[in-house]
Amino acid sequence: MVGKVYGYEGKQLRIDLTHKLIKIEEMDIEENKKYLGGVGLAAKILFEELPKGVDPLSSQNKIIFTTGPLTGTQAPGSGSVSLCFK
Repeated sequence: MVGKVYGYEGKQLRIDLTHKLIKIEEMDIEENKKYLGGVGLAAKILFEELPKGVDPLSSQNKIIFTTGPLTGTQAPGSGSVSLCFK
């Protein structure tokens, strides 16, 4: 990762409840620029990673907690969290 991604801190946490695994991943700055905002990034992850026709209540489904790029700043509304799922 080149440079600092303010608000996102440059990392994302993935938690697999089925296999009880936790993984910290570096975020791609270019992807963050394309899908600005937590909801945009979460929609991209859901679109790319969920199998077509996945049952919303199955263990294959994902729940994504996201924050926006202004998180940690003093901008109004910057302390919000979005939950994205099918």
